[in-house]
Amino acid sequence: MAVDGVFVRFLANELRDALSGARVSQIHQPNKDELVLNLRTLEGTRKLLISSRANSPRVSFTRSAPENPATPPMLCMLLRKKLSGAKIRGVRQPGLERIVMIDFDATDELGDEVRCTLACEIMGRYSNVIFLDSEENVIDALKRVDPSMTSQRIVLPGMKYELPPQQDKMSVLTCEPEDIVKKITSCCEKLDKAILKTVLGISPVVSREIAYRICGSDDSVYSDRLTSNYKNRLSYYIGKLTEDVRQLRGAPYTLFDENGRPKDMSFAEITQYGTLYTVKKAESFSSLLDAFYDERDRQERMRAKSQDLLKLITNASERCARKINTQQAELERCADREHLRVCGDLIQANLYKIEKGAPFAILENFYDENMASLRVALDPAKTPSQNAQKYYKEYRKAKTAEQVLGEQIALARQELEYLDNVFDSLTRAQTERELAEIRAELVQTGYIKAPKGKNKEQKPLPPLEFRTSEGFTVLVGRNNRQNDKLTLKTAAKNDIWLHTKDIPGSHTILVTDGRQPGEESIMEAAAIAAYHSRAKDGSQVPVDYTLVRNVSKPQGARPGSVIFVKNRTVYVKPSLGEQL
Repeated sequence: MAVDGVFVRFLANELRDALSGARVSQIHQPNKDELVLNLRTLEGTRKLLISSRANSPRVSFTRSAPENPATPPMLCMLLRKKLSGAKIRGVRQPGLERIVMIDFDATDELGDEVRCTLACEIMGRYSNVIFLDSEENVIDALKRVDPSMTSQRIVLPGMKYELPPQQDKMSVLTCEPEDIVKKITSCCEKLDKAILKTVLGISPVVSREIAYRICGSDDSVYSDRLTSNYKNRLSYYIGKLTEDVRQLRGAPYTLFDENGRPKDMSFAEITQYGTLYTVKKAESFSSLLDAFYDERDRQERMRAKSQDLLKLITNASERCARKINTQQAELERCADREHLRVCGDLIQANLYKIEKGAPFAILENFYDENMASLRVALDPAKTPSQNAQKYYKEYRKAKTAEQVLGEQIALARQELEYLDNVFDSLTRAQTERELAEIRAELVQTGYIKAPKGKNKEQKPLPPLEFRTSEGFTVLVGRNNRQNDKLTLKTAAKNDIWLHTKDIPGSHTILVTDGRQPGEESIMEAAAIAAYHSRAKDGSQVPVDYTLVRNVSKPQGARPGSVIFVKNRTVYVKPSLGEQL
């Protein structure tokens, strides 16, 4: 990603203006990698998210702050003690480092004013948030770095804060454009590589963009073999970059792929991809970062919090699948039980012919049209009559096993289907409360032991609610227990029930309120049902629908399991619709 030193310079300048005079009202630490500062600014209350996640480090205002744990971590408690009520003194960036330093004027235990700093390092997997005192000594950090982890830069309480090691590159803030161009042309590298190797604070996408604007699509041009025309272009673009960075003339741009997903970002417009990507300008650098990472971070947070449940469901599903395969193999062996009965009958009919102690007997098979001979294995230690009874016993055993195995396989398949539905609900859970409800369901069904002590029961979440273009309400269950409640208790008999055909997903109700919905509303509700299923990324997803009166729950069925009749099937492209 292109959160480079120059991008951070524009971001820091933007934050400097927005945070001027702001005061800290609350501090939260949602997880080990993030801090959220609630600030009172001239524009009202705002939330500043500081993230040190390896794949999404940033400092930006956010509207969708992560949920907070019930017990705040130690660092959060320390920051609340030191920074509650503190006034932001300024925002700065050391050179073109990917570091945003936020300075605070705070008050200590004696009532004296002290200066504190949060050093927000936006450096990929080395990202960190470090709390410094007025002498820039480390008070604490989100990620402590001890000598066993590295020998170059230690981050521990009491240590002097040091900037990351300097790179052997030229800064556009301190170096002249002609000197930068001279060093680029002295490198024996492809032009984009030479620019990246020489210029401090720019990312690969920016170096490739400069090379593209100089040489077009020819990416084989070497920096030490530039023609005079290319050298003039290089001087122009390096000069323009220098001037734009010094005068803070950057703008936030996001690159989107054909599916509308954000793929990259930059402080300058990117043209090198042609029509492959769509380039859009954001309102601000902060809003760009928040929008770019928000959805992915939410998914990552939920994946981390649901990891134990996902592992539990995965193991249970694999165990159930192995059980079905084993029972299926046993059932196939039972299919030959008629041969056992025939052998018993043939022995019983030929007792006088069979000698005791014989290992086998060749007998005429009177069940065969041609009276063909059949070799029947015998136990020499048993009499002919005992051998016949042995075959009859094995026949009865196989017949009973076939009946029992059929029932067991059916139950195992129902369990596997239930686990698939729980897994689907887990992958679509968006809040910790949804996870808590799924966890409670697994306790109820016996997959998890009930926690010791009395936990405070939270009020159940309402179903997701949407609106069709004709004004009908669409309700979607968040998990299996809510699916049951929505279908069997909440919905009216003449409402329309929808569910993806043979695909795990949520129960969806098109609320009719006594009216007759048009085909358009049914298709929109079906698209919403498809979106809230495992087939979310499909193009033509089958969705069954019928009146709620035609849906029932079998006796003893697992949560979310129903049967239905008089249904129709439509094929739709999944769509989220208008959420209320």
